[in-house]
Amino acid sequence: MSYSDIITIEPGKRSGKPCIRGMRITVSDVLSYLASGMSEEEILADFSELTRDDIRACLAFAAAREDHLMAVHA
Repeated sequence: MSYSDIITIEPGKRSGKPCIRGMRITVSDVLSYLASGMSEEEILADFSELTRDDIRACLAFAAAREDHLMAVHA
């Protein structure tokens, strides 16, 4: 699975933030939920439209962005 199949960026949606499958749920939202201690199961229970692959795509997107930032600043 490639996160690029799941993460979308639309200028008019959520101020152009990366979202999941065109929904209004952002990568940042999901990462914040995970950082606050929510489990995947809790996130999926609260947001029935999300899948485990969506959550993993958010993590993969964040990892790729981190790698890009490190490469730019190296």
